[in-house]
Amino acid sequence: MNRLNRSNPSYDIGIDLGTANTLIYSSGKGIVLQEPSVVAMDVERSFPLAVGDEAKLMLGRTPSNIRAVRPLRDGVIADFDAAEQMIKTFIRKVNDGRGVVAPRLVIGIPSGVTGVERRAVREAGLAGAREVLLIDEPVAAAIGAGLPVTEPIGTMIIDIGGGTTEVAVLSLGGTVLSESVRVAGDEISEAITVYLKKVHNLIVGERTAEEIKIKIGSAFPDPTFDGSVMSVRGLHILSGLPRTVTVRAGELREAMTEPLNVIVEAVKRTLERTPPELAADIVHHGIVLAGGGSLVRGICELISHETGILTQIAPNPLLCVVSGCGEVLENYKRLQRVLTRPYG
Repeated sequence: MNRLNRSNPSYDIGIDLGTANTLIYSSGKGIVLQEPSVVAMDVERSFPLAVGDEAKLMLGRTPSNIRAVRPLRDGVIADFDAAEQMIKTFIRKVNDGRGVVAPRLVIGIPSGVTGVERRAVREAGLAGAREVLLIDEPVAAAIGAGLPVTEPIGTMIIDIGGGTTEVAVLSLGGTVLSESVRVAGDEISEAITVYLKKVHNLIVGERTAEEIKIKIGSAFPDPTFDGSVMSVRGLHILSGLPRTVTVRAGELREAMTEPLNVIVEAVKRTLERTPPELAADIVHHGIVLAGGGSLVRGICELISHETGILTQIAPNPLLCVVSGCGEVLENYKRLQRVLTRPYG
């Protein structure tokens, strides 16, 4: 495939198929969609009633004949039918009459998925495409972050998504080492939920836990921030009635320690296995963070402190994977070797 010809009746699409959000890059246009990975299905007809932003509003609020679900869990497809419908709907949404031929897709997937899981992604994508190509998410994130992945230089990327954290060392367009752990942003939010239930006897929903993480969550001590407080509303376990409690940033950090430690240990294990020449490159150039989880306050400082290596967040970390998929589409000849075989 050459660079897309605008007169071509087809068009190409890059997809960051994330546990929390799906982003789409359309060739020649850039990033055209960024919506939650949520589908509301009619239970009786197995038909999607809503997808993306509209469906997310229905989570936890549906009657018995409607099922609002997240089709992906831990970075892989957990509900094939819902995932298939979601991909088809998103592709139709961004098509806007551009092509009469089904598009070619480049989809980012976690590096640690099995062959069966790769096939599930490919088959779900084929429902709305003529061809599906797969790229490991850390490679796509590194390309999207502007790292020199095709050069003989060792680079380390940590992509902290909703369901998985990908740690990879890259050089010459390939993955030298990688580790994928199914602990990421969702598990950090879940740790907050568990803490509030255990310590404050308060039950909160998924969206509330996410909001708490964004507003006062932190990964590393900061005297200027640790005293910050937030009023949290939820259901009190003992009385069964709604209640508001005040939570401090410092206590919340303790609640987040366990999932953050899993991520740090994955980084350390990868560094320990890195060949000396590439390790020297990483020490010189630093570690780059991507994904929504990289926006947790203090996570750069935590990884820098634990590894002794300068760590920084990529520009537009939420867009790195989909931007990398798009870069592969637009420069296919130069970057096609970064793609993986569909069947693992």
